[in-house]
Amino acid sequence: MKQALVDDTEDVSLDFGNEEELAFREAKIRHPLATFFHLFFRVSAIVTYVCCDWFSKSFVSCFVTVLLLLSFDFWSVKNVTGRLLVGLRWWNQIDEDGKSHWIFEARKVSSNNFAATEAEARIFWLGLIICPMIWIVFFFSTLFSLKLKWLALVIAGISLQAANLCGYVLCKMGGESGIRKVTSGFLSPTLFQTACPGDFQKAGLEGLEIHKC
Repeated sequence: MKQALVDDTEDVSLDFGNEEELAFREAKIRHPLATFFHLFFRVSAIVTYVCCDWFSKSFVSCFVTVLLLLSFDFWSVKNVTGRLLVGLRWWNQIDEDGKSHWIFEARKVSSNNFAATEAEARIFWLGLIICPMIWIVFFFSTLFSLKLKWLALVIAGISLQAANLCGYVLCKMGGESGIRKVTSGFLSPTLFQTACPGDFQKAGLEGLEIHKC
C-alpha cells in the first residue's frame, strides 16, 4: 500500500509555467499604448487623405500633413510597435564595402520573456497588411480619375507601408525557419544566393535572435 502511494506521487507532474504562459497569451491587450499608436498614425493618414478637402483647400498643407503621418507611422511601426506587439524588429544597413544587408531581430521566448499575446499579434498583422492595400486602391483611383497631383503622395504611402510589411514578413520568415528554406520551392538556388549571399547568423544577445542577410 505504501509503495503504491509513492508511485502515484511520482506520476504527478505540475507545470505552472505553461499555465502562466497560456494565461499571458490569452490576455487581450498587454501594450495598449503601443497597440493604439500602431493603428493611429496609419488610419489618420488614410482619413486625412480622404477628407482633406473638407478640412482645408490648401493642397500643400494636406500633402505635408499626410506625409508627416505616414512618416510617424513608419518610424513607430519599424522601431516600437513591432518589437512590443510581436517581438520582431528589422533594419537595413550598409557595410564598409557598400553592400546592403537586412538585419532581423526576433525575441526569444523563455520563462521570463513571453511571446506577444494573440490579440496584439492579430491587430499588428491586420493593420500591417490592410492599410497598404488601401493605398494601392487609392493609387488606381487617383490614376483613373486623373488627379495626378496626389499621385506622388499615394506612391509615398505605398512605399513607406510596403517597406514595413516587407521587412516584417522577411523577419517573420527568418525568425522561424529561414528565408532560404521557405523560398526553396519558388526560387532557384543560384538566384537566391545572388539576392541573399549570407546565411542567417545568430548573435549572442540576451533575449534576441539576430538574422543577417
